[in-house]
Amino acid sequence: MSAAITADSRDSTDLPSADGTVQESPVQDHSVSSRARRRAQPVPPARGRLLSKAVGAAGSAVLTVLLVAAALVFLFLAVGPRFLNYQTSTMLTGSMSPGINPGDVVVSVKTPVSELKVGDVITYSIPIDDHRIETHRVASIKRDDAGATSVTTKGDANAGPDPWTALLSEDYVYTQAGVVPYLGHGIRALREPLAQSVLLYGASALFVVVVLTAIWRKPR
Repeated sequence: MSAAITADSRDSTDLPSADGTVQESPVQDHSVSSRARRRAQPVPPARGRLLSKAVGAAGSAVLTVLLVAAALVFLFLAVGPRFLNYQTSTMLTGSMSPGINPGDVVVSVKTPVSELKVGDVITYSIPIDDHRIETHRVASIKRDDAGATSVTTKGDANAGPDPWTALLSEDYVYTQAGVVPYLGHGIRALREPLAQSVLLYGASALFVVVVLTAIWRKPR
């Protein structure tokens, strides 16, 4: 009776072969091989993963901020004036300092000439020389019987008025509504040939890198 119990106990773990040798149970082999594979798989360090994620997140945030800023500047300078009836001009001299400094962008809106008053800052084409665009303060206004309006202007930093009288032939004139400091410096820098080349090729390369990164990135 005891011999039969011993044989049955052995058969529960080991399987006899045809020649009498004992084979190990398949269940035991599977468990051992699974543990071996788990031990063989390299585990990446947690600190390296966190650092990689932080760098990736910071790069994505900086790129997003730059793209949003570029889009806003483009809308402000190129799209807005076409639909919102304002214009922008870059101050090149210090004649209106300290209120408007070189490199500032002046935002002007349409104002009826009939509502123009002394002290308003207007952006207009001067009537002499190259007819350049000037932004100065109205020093005097003269309206004749025919309804024509002429003005004299003066820069806030200049000692005397401008040496001309400007006839406002339109029904409206652009008057200052606001100033964006330093934006003109960026606009002038972007107009340089080197900056335009960098933007042309750099933007293209950045777009390619972003697309390839999105394609190669695999979900973990």
